[in-house]
Amino acid sequence: MLNKLEETTEITEKYNDFKNNSTDKNIKKTNNNKRKMRKSWVIFAFIAPALLIYGVYVVYSIVMTFYYSLFEWSGIDNFSIFIGLQNYITIFKDAVFWTSLQNNFLLVAASILTQLPLGLIMALLLFSPIKGMRFFRSVYFMPFLMSTVAIGILFIYIYDGNFGIINEVLGFIGLESLQESWLGNEKTAIWAVIATVCWQFAPFYMILFRASIVGIPEELYEAADIDGANSRKKFLNITLPLLTPAIVTSSILSIIGALKYFDLIYVMTGGGPNNSTELMATYMYKHTFTNFNMGYGSSISFSMFIISFVVIAGILILNQRKRGG
Repeated sequence: MLNKLEETTEITEKYNDFKNNSTDKNIKKTNNNKRKMRKSWVIFAFIAPALLIYGVYVVYSIVMTFYYSLFEWSGIDNFSIFIGLQNYITIFKDAVFWTSLQNNFLLVAASILTQLPLGLIMALLLFSPIKGMRFFRSVYFMPFLMSTVAIGILFIYIYDGNFGIINEVLGFIGLESLQESWLGNEKTAIWAVIATVCWQFAPFYMILFRASIVGIPEELYEAADIDGANSRKKFLNITLPLLTPAIVTSSILSIIGALKYFDLIYVMTGGGPNNSTELMATYMYKHTFTNFNMGYGSSISFSMFIISFVVIAGILILNQRKRGG
């Protein structure tokens, strides 16, 4: 009888200990959940202003752009006519829009194949043992510091068919046959403008690449020197692979910038001659603020967003697959 009583007492004590431990664990779990909730609310409180600004000026603007694209509206009148997707059907039949899209992708290709290599070359030159490198740093970065309007006006005079610097130099070296009205000729205008855009933005990528090169550990180059590697091998096997994230980032920025580019084209050519330098942004601006066709301009603007989103999403997906993510 005594043994049974002891066994019962022992079982009761174990049960109470188990119950107390479970209660303690539950209390600790509840306290941890409360702490996590507090941290979450603190984090949300800090990012709420940024989310609010992003929501108002980006998300809301995109939604309203699509909404306006469903109407025939001047942007000034109080009345509008709902026409559904008719504006988008008109876009598919609009030859000028397809020309502008083609010019945008031409600018994308030129930006990636010109701005990025130029930026990388200039960044590498900044690390070379050349006298007066501080002067070259200032000269390299100067185009990016200049106003776009000032650059546009400057190159209008440079490309001028009558007294422009390019034609003067060609005449001086006896190549009068190559003289052109560079911005007045449909075949040369787009290339003249693209060259100006690349000249302006190459220094920006130089800064990105320079910052990435500075972050490469010097020990890797020292080890390569011990192994007898020359400058070319060090660049191909150390610098270039470690610059891959910067190259991907620069490519994305270059593509986004080229797809939504507007200001220099508008200043230099206004999309002419005969729409040969038209971009989607300049074409949208003309319909929206010159022709007062807000509905059609909004459809062009939303099409720009969709095209940019698809292109950038595709690049990011391919990059993730390449990394094995």
